Amino acid sequence: MTEFRFTPLAQSLPATVPFVGPETQERQRGAPFLARLGANESVFGPSPRAIEAIAQTGIWMYGDPENHDLRHALADHHDVAPENIVVGEGIDGLLGYLVRLFVGPGEAVVTSDGAYPTFNYHVAGFGGVLHKVPYRDDHEDPVALFARAAEVGAKLVYLANPDNPMGSWHRGADIVAAMDKLPAGCVLVLDEAYVECAPEGTAAPIDANDPRLIRMRTFSKVHGMAGARVGYGIGAPALISAFNKVRNHFGMNRAAQAGALAALQDDEWLAHVQQRIAAARDRIGVIARDHGLEPLPSATNFVAIDCGRDGEFAKAVLDALVAQGIFVRMPFAAPQNRCVRISCGAEKDLDAFASALPKALAEAQARFP
Repeated sequence: MTEFRFTPLAQSLPATVPFVGPETQERQRGAPFLARLGANESVFGPSPRAIEAIAQTGIWMYGDPENHDLRHALADHHDVAPENIVVGEGIDGLLGYLVRLFVGPGEAVVTSDGAYPTFNYHVAGFGGVLHKVPYRDDHEDPVALFARAAEVGAKLVYLANPDNPMGSWHRGADIVAAMDKLPAGCVLVLDEAYVECAPEGTAAPIDANDPRLIRMRTFSKVHGMAGARVGYGIGAPALISAFNKVRNHFGMNRAAQAGALAALQDDEWLAHVQQRIAAARDRIGVIARDHGLEPLPSATNFVAIDCGRDGEFAKAVLDALVAQGIFVRMPFAAPQNRCVRISCGAEKDLDAFASALPKALAEAQARFP
């Protein structure tokens, strides 16, 4: 029998993924979900212009390996140079390339305990050592993150603003001010996936040429193109050009490139979706309060709902919702795991959630009286 000669690092890793997909859960339960409210996709869909552009794309051709048109359009949109922009297969893909560029076996990386697990997955995949700091009042703590980075000699620090899974946020100016304590030689990975959902002033007001950070953006959330996998980074040209050493140059498919370019040009649709997200956040809050729960303030396209107990109780609520066909997720680290996380949905999705929540709470209370 053949014995595969995996690297020692690969042999040491579990064969798991950061998230169990809703499709996997549907196969396990033998039925589709009634409401898909767990992955923070935009049920409101992409711009009609994006749909038309995708439909008209000659998909038999490879995508442009330089992402030329999209990079230049993004540069114009952000008033930066094309050399400040890298495009990749979602923020997840770009995080993988970034970690590959910076992190070798045993090298230190800092993140928050309970923050986005896909970043941790990539760090583990390249043998890096994760150092974690706790949330502070359900917010990631930039001051503590940067202090920890100085202590351990970290090469990267991950910070999401707004935050997933809590929906909390910092003023961009406060993050920039805290960066005075970022140690020399350490790069801040500032994940701004949800920034189009957030209040004015949340985006970090910093020069794109500042070598201390790279900002990550996506078309998966407000632009409604999660399945197309289009993300981009904004950073100093020397950092951006380094991606060309390791990225999959044909990783972006032609339809995704065309759809993202069209979506970027449709400000009217963007405003429409932002309004629907705000309305859905309000509705989720009403549903939560109607059942004695507390919705946390959110600057994202989801709301974290405090179930008022501990992680075991919240997990029981989640399991009971899933059993009724409502796909939701929850934070995985205490004390944030006292919450369940509900993505913004259409009226029918939120009606289904509102109908299922009382039974879910009753079942959780019966299990944990």
